[in-house]
Amino acid sequence: MIYKLSFAIALCFDICIAESYVLDDKVGLGRTFDGIGGLSGGGLLPGSTATSRLLVNYAEPYRSQILDYLFKPNFGASLQILKVEIGGDAQTTDGTEPSHMHYENDENFFRGYEWWLMREAKKRNPNITLIGLPWAFPGWVGHGKNWPYDFPDITASYVVSWILGAEQYHDLNIDYVGIWNERNFDSKYIKLLRYTLDKSGLERVRIIASDNLWQPITYSLCVDQELAEAVDVIGAHYPGTTTVIEALKTQKKLWSSEDYSTFNDEVGGGCWARILNQNYVNGLMTATISWNLVASYYEDLPFGRDGLMTAEEPWTGNYVVESPIWITAHTTQFSQPGWSYLQTVGHLVHGGSYVALTDSKGNLTVVIETMTHDHSVCIRPPLLPFNVTAQNVTFQLKGSFASIKELQVWQSKFDFKTKKPFFFKKLSPLKIYDGSFTLSLDVDEVYTLTTISTGQKGTYPDPPASGPFPKVYFDDFNVGKSNPSFSEAPDFADQTGVFEYYINLTDPGPHVFTLRQVVTQMPVTWATDADQTISVIGDYKWQNLTVMCDVFMETVKTGGVFIAARVDKGGQSVRSAKGVFFWVFADGSYKVTNDLVGKTVLAEGLSGTRAYGWHTLTLTVEGEYATGLLNGYPLWKDAVVLGPKNGWAAIGTHSFELAQFDNFAVEVK
Repeated sequence: MIYKLSFAIALCFDICIAESYVLDDKVGLGRTFDGIGGLSGGGLLPGSTATSRLLVNYAEPYRSQILDYLFKPNFGASLQILKVEIGGDAQTTDGTEPSHMHYENDENFFRGYEWWLMREAKKRNPNITLIGLPWAFPGWVGHGKNWPYDFPDITASYVVSWILGAEQYHDLNIDYVGIWNERNFDSKYIKLLRYTLDKSGLERVRIIASDNLWQPITYSLCVDQELAEAVDVIGAHYPGTTTVIEALKTQKKLWSSEDYSTFNDEVGGGCWARILNQNYVNGLMTATISWNLVASYYEDLPFGRDGLMTAEEPWTGNYVVESPIWITAHTTQFSQPGWSYLQTVGHLVHGGSYVALTDSKGNLTVVIETMTHDHSVCIRPPLLPFNVTAQNVTFQLKGSFASIKELQVWQSKFDFKTKKPFFFKKLSPLKIYDGSFTLSLDVDEVYTLTTISTGQKGTYPDPPASGPFPKVYFDDFNVGKSNPSFSEAPDFADQTGVFEYYINLTDPGPHVFTLRQVVTQMPVTWATDADQTISVIGDYKWQNLTVMCDVFMETVKTGGVFIAARVDKGGQSVRSAKGVFFWVFADGSYKVTNDLVGKTVLAEGLSGTRAYGWHTLTLTVEGEYATGLLNGYPLWKDAVVLGPKNGWAAIGTHSFELAQFDNFAVEVK
């Protein structure tokens, strides 16, 4: 019989010819499945951190619902791996994440939100694999150089301290640590990291290297036995579903340790469906990790909505469960890390692919995808042409699977013609006759056929409707009074530098609880941090508005701070950001510029501002003109704005310097 859907167009060839494929464990098993996961933080992109920045600001129950769709077993994506950035105070695509050690003599294991995210993931899935990877490092690690490996003992101790802090302060056991840099890998550092882990009682923590490219690490693993003993997994970023011969020769686990990075519409879902299967079929990669986990950052930052789902409006509570969530579920809800791929996996004759996995206890899961080229293009690398057509396929069950009488069936269909797709729909069970079954497959479909009966398409009531950022906004940062769960203020997205809650014990007046920029040295980073620090907030569409903030400089003579409106760039492009920037300096001057770097000056003069005193800045931009107040009195007016026409509000400093901010307010006209 041909299994088909009553509502689908099931093609049968003239004589019902079906290509035949064998699923057999008698010939031996393939590699061990290690899981599918998501990445919160940095990415192999020119400039990607802070991808979960807005998630922490969601109110309940919406925040927990989002987390359930990501991590709760048998509910949504049911992710099996969570990889997080070890924050390095640096811009690595969509913002900065704070380090646990801003300075050499500083340790704080409660900064940022990755600790919280790992705890929430572990709460939902105690068996989830946790990975940490530093994309950047505080400046002190490099001793003045933009390179972290000249002093490998310092770098290794820094990374190991993060792992120990996770265990000591959050009861989190990190399973893997990655080693990444854009130029090359450092074998001396890898060996020293292994030694430092072992010496610290962390023999169980395994190393992924180079967590970037297949080469040259694989050559070195083949000739350096000590290095080979230190490395457990070879990780590649955006491998295009292929590997290299040398990687296979090492006999190491091969992972796509960062992949996807594609806008999460239906084509993005198709990309994800194709690579989840073909990373193993073509490249024998046993884990695939999506950058990013959840698109929870301002959409107009680089690579907006490149996540498994979208949660970018904590002010409304709106979120969107995108197709990649359900594509993930096709695998994760029906196979677990530790299962084995069959050797009998591959491509379908008329396009598409299939994989099969077993727990060696009688269970079988088969995942089939028939994604066409144009409907499965990922952002990188380029995808060579290929054809997929509708087809009939017959699967013959052999070995221990020959006795299976029934399979559960789940289907997703990307319908690019009628625009009526459906995802992760449970169909009637498929009866198996004489050890075989036949399917009629259309293009752009995903099927799971499995002996596992616990699958579920979880659901919650619709979240609130989407809406813009509030036009009237105020934050006095007094949440610091209550020992906040997070070190950063809601809705602010740090693009260079780190802005943290601060208790100013030297001020007995109204500015005890403030927001403080704390990074005092250019970090070690592969991206392009600005020379100024900046944190953006609000709606990118804002045009006419007033921004007000109290500011406090802590650097005598050379210090400087700003408030800004219409800031048009962030992330990897932050150095070239334009807008209207109102600066005051500790030498008693002010400046109004059209850019973050301060080259295009719209107005300048004396302000009388000094360090270690509070000043209130007010910036109003309306149409082509801007006006500024200092402490409530006009300082300059009617500066001609050269552009842009819209953008975020922002605060920041003239350099990597300490400075405080309080009573931030925006009113949009």
